[in-house]
Amino acid sequence: MGALVKVQHKGQVTIPSRLRNQAGIAEGDLVEASFQRGKIVLTPKLVIDRSRFPTAADEYTPAQRRVIDARLAKSTEDIKKGRVHGPFETHEEMIEFLHGRAKRARRAKNTKPKGR
Repeated sequence: MGALVKVQHKGQVTIPSRLRNQAGIAEGDLVEASFQRGKIVLTPKLVIDRSRFPTAADEYTPAQRRVIDARLAKSTEDIKKGRVHGPFETHEEMIEFLHGRAKRARRAKNTKPKGR
């Protein structure tokens, strides 16, 4: 059930706290107002100030960049050689696959000879 709110001076409305909590809206947050099918719709929006974050070029040292590039090259090689899994039709199918892999890994771990 919706909440009845009164339109104040200059079109201001107060969104009831129950609705704000359900939508995850806090003081200072931004919402997008739109008109859809005869209704006013408020949609919470996340705005990121990109000037506060370094670019990818600034983020890593040259040594870190070499490690990242090497790992990307290896993963690209794995894909080209077909060392991938899936595609899966559903998330349940993927989870079933992962559970099977985990089960086989546990079995392999339990059958290894014990150290001295």
